[in-house]
Amino acid sequence: MKKFMPVEELARDERFNQITQADRMADGRNALIADSEKSRRSNRLTPARPDASEAARALMHGIFVGEIQALEGAGRTCWDFTTGEEAPFELKLDMARQAWDEARHVEISLKLSDWMGSEIGQYAENTVLFQAACSNDPVLRLAGVNRALEGLAIDVFTTMKEFGEIAGDPYLEFCEDWMLADEVTHVKMGSDWLRKITENDPERRKKALEFQGIVDKMFSYGGSRSDSEESSFAIARRFRELAGFTEDENDHIADLGMQALNERKAQLREKQAAAAN
Repeated sequence: MKKFMPVEELARDERFNQITQADRMADGRNALIADSEKSRRSNRLTPARPDASEAARALMHGIFVGEIQALEGAGRTCWDFTTGEEAPFELKLDMARQAWDEARHVEISLKLSDWMGSEIGQYAENTVLFQAACSNDPVLRLAGVNRALEGLAIDVFTTMKEFGEIAGDPYLEFCEDWMLADEVTHVKMGSDWLRKITENDPERRKKALEFQGIVDKMFSYGGSRSDSEESSFAIARRFRELAGFTEDENDHIADLGMQALNERKAQLREKQAAAAN
């Protein structure tokens, strides 16, 4: 089996519709510019939002394809690195356990998508999660995938669980709560292994955390995740603490989200000023 498989070789059938991260970011900016009023009110995913049903279905589809890529990424880490030399056996065992969890999440998310009335390929698949799992350093994979992206999953699943509870959907609430427990475990594994492997290598740890910061800001999608009510997702601080994040780390992630939100609002103001002239 080939090692270090590039994202371009991911196996997908004709139902899937993949886009690049650059395309995704451009779509997000265009959507914001087209709806300036939306940026001035609460944007949290709740049943009260006019577009709640569509937003929830789109998010569930994003979770579904994300779980596929998380499965692929964890599995690749088990295969790509030499046991005992590049990656400890116990780390690979944890990644194998995660792959098992992600396979279950794929099945759950697919059934939830069907329950919510959407189909595979109805929304685009952004492949940046697997790209974060393509690093040739297992520590960077732990930082980018287990801590950054699985950390985002904690925030998203918490939001979806609350959405299901408020909407009176016991299936959605139960399934998201079930998967949320797994995500806390996945992030905790990443946090523990990152600190263990870099215990005597502060430079490697610094590089890994810098990479995590890049991925965190990239996945804020212009401030979609922060402590602000203008963001779609809140920082699930309690669950993140259980997963090994410190209060300072949670504050830093929230700050990254606010920076992205403010940058997005500044772009909007510039666009509006240009249109007025």
